[in-house]
Amino acid sequence: MLGSTHGTLTTDLRARVVACGEQPRPGTVHGTAAAEGDLDVSGRPLYAPVPDLDRFFRPESLAVVGASDTEGRPNTGITRQLIAWAERVGARVHPVHPTRDAVFGLPCAASVTDLPEQVDLAVLLVADPLPLIDELAEAKVRFAVAFASGFAETGDDGAAAQERLRAAVERSGVRLLGPNTNLNAFEHFRDDLSGPAIALITQSGHQGRPLFAMQELGVRLSHWAPTGNEADLESADFIAYFAERPEVGAIACYLEGLKDGRSFLLAADRAARARVPVVAVKVGRTETGARTAASHTGKLTGADQVVDAAMRQYGVIRVDGLDELQDTSALLARARPPVADGVVVYSISGGTGAHFADLATAAGLTLPTLSEARQAQLHTWIPPYLNVANPVDNGGHPVGDWRGRKIIDAILDDPSVGVLICPITGPFPPMSDRLARDLVEAAEHTDKLVCVVWGSPVGTEAAYRETLLGSSRVATFRTFGNCVGAVRAYLSHHRFTSSYRSPFDEAPRVPSPSFRKAQALMRPGHQLSEHAAKQLLRAYGIRVPREQLVTSAAAAVRAAGQVGYPVVMKASGTRLAHKTELGLVKVGLTSASQVRDAYRELTDTARYEGVELDGVLVCQMVARGVEMVVGVTHDALFGPTVTVGLGGVLVEVLGDAAVRVPPFGEEQARAMLGELRGRALLDGVRGGPPVDVDALVEVVLRVQRMALELGGELAELDINPLMVLPRGQGAVALDALVVCS
Repeated sequence: MLGSTHGTLTTDLRARVVACGEQPRPGTVHGTAAAEGDLDVSGRPLYAPVPDLDRFFRPESLAVVGASDTEGRPNTGITRQLIAWAERVGARVHPVHPTRDAVFGLPCAASVTDLPEQVDLAVLLVADPLPLIDELAEAKVRFAVAFASGFAETGDDGAAAQERLRAAVERSGVRLLGPNTNLNAFEHFRDDLSGPAIALITQSGHQGRPLFAMQELGVRLSHWAPTGNEADLESADFIAYFAERPEVGAIACYLEGLKDGRSFLLAADRAARARVPVVAVKVGRTETGARTAASHTGKLTGADQVVDAAMRQYGVIRVDGLDELQDTSALLARARPPVADGVVVYSISGGTGAHFADLATAAGLTLPTLSEARQAQLHTWIPPYLNVANPVDNGGHPVGDWRGRKIIDAILDDPSVGVLICPITGPFPPMSDRLARDLVEAAEHTDKLVCVVWGSPVGTEAAYRETLLGSSRVATFRTFGNCVGAVRAYLSHHRFTSSYRSPFDEAPRVPSPSFRKAQALMRPGHQLSEHAAKQLLRAYGIRVPREQLVTSAAAAVRAAGQVGYPVVMKASGTRLAHKTELGLVKVGLTSASQVRDAYRELTDTARYEGVELDGVLVCQMVARGVEMVVGVTHDALFGPTVTVGLGGVLVEVLGDAAVRVPPFGEEQARAMLGELRGRALLDGVRGGPPVDVDALVEVVLRVQRMALELGGELAELDINPLMVLPRGQGAVALDALVVCS
């Protein structure tokens, strides 16, 4: 989540990318905003339309299709709940049932087409909603909810039934929630709570219950969207809508799957523009991509790694559990923006403070050492033998009298401090009661964040239930881990959004001159030879070695003289993925005799292995540098994805790679390198020179352009190794594999 997603190219790097056709777009510092109808170079939308869901959540009129008042029937309880909900939101209720004249005293229509007015929302209490869709369209119903199950969640037959429902809904113009959803959207939300609210999206209603119950802890909820199977309305629609709602301070999501990756990113982009945090549990971290990819790149990134990277690109805060979802979304919804990144840990126990400080530091939080003047001030109230540098240990007794509040105020007054965290590992009345009151009162008089970890396993103490939970200014947690994670997310979110530039605003709209050259080289359904793959790279301005493709030993000798000794020789063919393993590469050749012998060995080995060649490459021998891999694969959800990692043999051993979903800019390309465990290799190790990181970033951006323009035509690209030379000397693609769709 750290950093912007679209940086500004340095002058030289921008010039080089423009030369490849990457034309910078004019406009404001944040780029030219994408508008409805805008498409990128691959024909995909750059704009997230926001469905007008006001009439879904607050309809003026509601039809209950299949309404019942017969006691003991499931539809009766649902009808009763819907009538009560409609009364709360001020909606008129119209029961619909073919054999009833009235339900709960309300006149009942035989069909939605017989209703006395056009309704905003129809709730379908029927086993099969498909036959009703045409009636809803005829009656011009805006929204419908289908509770029925037995669709995609049940297997192939159910998926086919859901596809029929989806197609009918698309034709009708009705917006449908479900199927396989529930009544969560029609819960009784408390209206006595104030402040920014959490809007909740869940694909499983049960998983949202803990967050809904947070209202009992004083946390306001404004909406709940139980999206179910998402035949029509999906999580992305609700994210985009909630991001525009002024009362929403954070969006909390429980996602079992994403219907469409592009729609999700566009919605997340809208939330990032609006600076509304999105916190998500996305199940499936252990899922592995079911790939049989020929390239290293395809084997480096599983499906969940792509989801994780895509969320990080757009500032979606991914958490692992419902307890983290509760605590993180509550903090982000209610806390003011930070005035500083520094975190101070304040406790009555040196051991507790040290433990918490270790956890906070390991999580990447900044714990500044308080100034000598500030420490001297604190020592006027805290014994001199106790540490007050950070963490601050008060020894216990000062919290029980007038000194406690002065200590807290002094810490909060330090300009390096943006967050004060006070872990209270257990209640110790009356001192803990006074400490809680002092923290709450101090929080009311500061623009800085005050967090408390209440460690009692009981949780019934008045200091917790009344004092801490009664404050809208103190963020209260029950575990160290959740507090650290929430504070990290809070600081990261505000850093991210403060400099956020939407990559969609500056995504290319028209093909570059490179695109036409590249199209001529593509061979649908085939893998390109190394020689053809390098021609594709060259078309996009990616440097490759001097080389010639030859078909005789004599031609190989002539080519070696022209390329310049020493040379590398490789077999070249359309079905060669990993030549080294087959003995089809010869390096360091320095004479004509070695070249002739190498040609014979390569062609003999190819015949023995049954490999058809289009020739032998005679290549320039490139100086040593750091070997990297840069590639493209096609993800089922997000489309083309770009991967960068350590190359050569390290790609097999370490699998050290980072992935992004185009479009993205220079800052994200550099952030990818920062995620690599082997990042230090680029800076030079054991006396080696630092390598040309700018050139590496340039290659990543050019590969991204290729991925965007070729889109579905490019199944896989694998540049391995990309030799990154010492600073100022560039990067050279020594080998490349391209698979066309």
